[in-house]
Amino acid sequence: MQIRLQFLGAAQNVTGSRHMLDANGTRILVDCGLYQERQLRERNWERFPVPPKSIDTVLLTHAHLDHCGLLPKLVREGFAGKIYCTTATAEIAKIILLDSAKIQEEDAEHKRKRHKKEGREGPRPVVPLYTTEDAEACLPLFSPVKYKQVTEIGDGVETSFHDAGHVLGSSIIKVKVHQNSKERVVLFSGDIGRPDRPIVCDPTVFERADYVIIESTYGDRVHEDTEDIKKLIGEVINSTKKAGGNIIVPSFALERAQEVLYYINELLLEGTIPQLKTFLDSPMATNITNVFKHHPELFDEEMSEFVKRHRSPFNLPGLEMAGKANESKAINNIKGTVMVIAGSGMCTGGRVKHHLVNNISRPESTIMFVGYQAIGTLGRRIVNGEKRVRILGLKYPVKARVVRIHGFSAHADRNELLGWLRELKNPPKGVFVVHGETESAKAFGDYVREKTGWQVTVPEYQDEAVLD
Repeated sequence: MQIRLQFLGAAQNVTGSRHMLDANGTRILVDCGLYQERQLRERNWERFPVPPKSIDTVLLTHAHLDHCGLLPKLVREGFAGKIYCTTATAEIAKIILLDSAKIQEEDAEHKRKRHKKEGREGPRPVVPLYTTEDAEACLPLFSPVKYKQVTEIGDGVETSFHDAGHVLGSSIIKVKVHQNSKERVVLFSGDIGRPDRPIVCDPTVFERADYVIIESTYGDRVHEDTEDIKKLIGEVINSTKKAGGNIIVPSFALERAQEVLYYINELLLEGTIPQLKTFLDSPMATNITNVFKHHPELFDEEMSEFVKRHRSPFNLPGLEMAGKANESKAINNIKGTVMVIAGSGMCTGGRVKHHLVNNISRPESTIMFVGYQAIGTLGRRIVNGEKRVRILGLKYPVKARVVRIHGFSAHADRNELLGWLRELKNPPKGVFVVHGETESAKAFGDYVREKTGWQVTVPEYQDEAVLD
């Protein structure tokens, strides 16, 4: 038996997740994500390392852009197979891909106008990476499955999806390959969540795997469990309201925006913060929140009880959905303190950039980061303390208070990742560490070797491995 595995993204970096598995003549792509680190974005424009027409199936772990955001380009260039994922992931991915396409188009138009005004030309014509039409062409290919449902995807090749506890509908994907009397189990972790987080269930654990492809976003550190997320949010809201500024929350539309609303609702119920206007300024986040509302079967026990005892945290008092562009712009005319939750989470695009322009130079305002900021992103430069940052083509002094709440992470840390691996009854033949910055991935690889003695590899971009 010979299975080939190639690492086409998220290899010693965080975004652009793509892993190619060749088994029994079937070519399977696990995830097809967008690169978001500034220094790696050119890879989004390159031709795929393998012809898209040659790919039989895509397996999608979850709907974050760095896992699904390059699907429209893959389809435009020839992929015509099925895209398997959970029902919630399919619903959310459709929203995210259409939104991403719109942003690609808007950013290209904005850049064209800026270049024309500045009288300069870039190295290539300014066109979107993909269009709304490209994104729409993906939608018929989605083939939703239920958790634990076994699906045959090739000759002697089957797959099943298991709750990863990361975001709504997220999955750890198990691929089982049969050949003659042999059987091999390959696990793709996707992004593994943390135990005891609000809204979603805990990650599924496994007793057996021959090979494991595991993420390492926080593979070099342990989360500070002493950090009280709710208390910190309350402090930010109360101090910023006292100062007379606004609270800008760059947030991923999937899961993070809903978690922020969850904590704000609890603070309101406890009476520890004043009621203030809160804007979910993202049509995408608004639509995703609606997906949450009609998938209560995916909630964990705590969230289910919360909904039974109180109203939904997605209908809290003072919450307004700013769907249209003019509604978003009108927020800037409101007197007094408002909270704005807007994408993108790493400030790489979307409406949050406009809110940063209006608030980042105001000492009375607060920029509250609640998610991971990859190297090279605007969000990373702000949290790293740069004094001036470039936003929408212009430089602005950073005078607003910058707060980073680490405890929000939807990624397991070093110890939690190792704990998940250690649920395996027998040592796997190999562990491949992906989806982490170079230092983090290598540190986690060393940690697993030290603690278990297992065979661990930290692949580089386009490395190949033979799984026997």
